Amino acid sequence: MGEAGPVPAWRPGGAGGEPARVCVVLLTGLGDVIHGLPVVNALKREEPGCHITWVAEPMPAGILRPHPAVDDVVVFEKAKGARGVRGLREAMRGRRFDLALNLNIYFKSVFPLVFSRAPRRIGFDRGRSRDLTWLFCTETLVPGPRRHTQDMFLEFLEVLGVRDRTVEWRIPITPEERRAQEEFVARLDGRPFVAVVPASAKAAKDWLAERYAEVVDALASDFGLTSVLLGGPGERENRIARRIVELSSAKPVLAMGDGVRRLAWVIDAARLVIAPDTGPVHIARALEVPVIGLYGHTNPWRVGPWRKFEDLWVDRYTDPGEPPDPSRFDPKSGRMEQITVADVLERVERAVERYGVLGTAVRGGRPAAEGNTDPA
Repeated sequence: MGEAGPVPAWRPGGAGGEPARVCVVLLTGLGDVIHGLPVVNALKREEPGCHITWVAEPMPAGILRPHPAVDDVVVFEKAKGARGVRGLREAMRGRRFDLALNLNIYFKSVFPLVFSRAPRRIGFDRGRSRDLTWLFCTETLVPGPRRHTQDMFLEFLEVLGVRDRTVEWRIPITPEERRAQEEFVARLDGRPFVAVVPASAKAAKDWLAERYAEVVDALASDFGLTSVLLGGPGERENRIARRIVELSSAKPVLAMGDGVRRLAWVIDAARLVIAPDTGPVHIARALEVPVIGLYGHTNPWRVGPWRKFEDLWVDRYTDPGEPPDPSRFDPKSGRMEQITVADVLERVERAVERYGVLGTAVRGGRPAAEGNTDPA
């Protein structure tokens, strides 16, 4: 037998203590939850026996349930108001935690943090948190500027003294999902496709439906690529998607709704993703699928794909000659309209040249961890 590794500094009781029971509070949105995965992966690498419970809202919980580093998921139905808080308290009543990590900054995260009853509760510093959430922590991160969300979450590993901070997401695609993925691709006659996410959670971050339609037509005529429209079940998202179908002569495939698990395995099979500032961008990044991010309202250096595909971004947030500044989080109105069809198609050409999106092999069927790792 090999020698045991060093005892993690965050294990309660030191070498003689039991592996830690950790509560991760990261409720939503989807992109933030994706950014939280490297944190739990690092904890599991350092202490395989630790038990990790993640508290999340219903929508992103689907990403977590089959994840190899997450032992348990507690769903907080915040939309139910006081009834949801009572349900959360009941769900956490019999659980014991040594450590709680609050990766959220808003007051809604206080409920699971307090209900964890963990003696050690770590959260963001006062300057980067809101709604007095820092008051409910026993310790906070070292004060610093706002950074990319992924970088800020990695600071929790620094506080805990985790040695190996390799960034890996490890989003699994289950065998059943692989079969569904293969059937989906077969219905497209095996044609390579681009996943187009036409809407985000906020209308100000969205691009124009008529311009998406032009891009969809050009993808078909100039590149031989089918377009698949992805997104949530919301009325506004679906209205935008239907409008793109109406305006496009190429008639993209509608694949809206149906949960985040399906969203993940469809993106995994895509050659390319085109989207504004929204969660699927970060799923694509984690799965190493090239993504053309459309940014004007929000800062891509703070919310774009982490350290990847910057050459494919369309950035109308950063002014010409202005250096990238991930600390800026103020929204800029009217910038999405500055993005042209030509801007996007130029990035498509770049993706073809640099990332081989027209390669002969259809994506999909890769091992779960492949394309999910990056050096910090």
